[in-house]
Amino acid sequence: MAEAANLDLVEVAPNASPPVCRVLDYGKFLYERSKKEKEARRAQRPVDIKEIRLRPKTTEHHRSFKVRDARRWLKSGMKVRVRIRFRGREITLPDVAREDMDEIYTDLSDVAHIEAAPSMEGRTMLMLLAPGAEKGA
Repeated sequence: MAEAANLDLVEVAPNASPPVCRVLDYGKFLYERSKKEKEARRAQRPVDIKEIRLRPKTTEHHRSFKVRDARRWLKSGMKVRVRIRFRGREITLPDVAREDMDEIYTDLSDVAHIEAAPSMEGRTMLMLLAPGAEKGA
């Protein structure tokens, strides 16, 4: 049938039972497939992760600057990682850092949701916020 129509016999789904073949122009098939793959790559957009770094004894005024930047980044579709670093004896103040994290989240809860809850990693406490309304914080 393919030779009579002056076209090619192309195996479309070799893993199916039975394998699926179509009679079509193979060059046109490759062109359309590459065009679809190119469109799919264009649709993918890498997610940028911005970070704000604080300390347990950061003042409210300084934190408000950082939160304002985080709000701007979240509105533009970026994720925000909040990092509180402990130095020296500050490591004994994880409850203060947790309260700071909670306050930051309440300030940003209208534009973000928690993707990764606050957790300790070595001498830092991390929290990841993603853009969008609360989805399951």
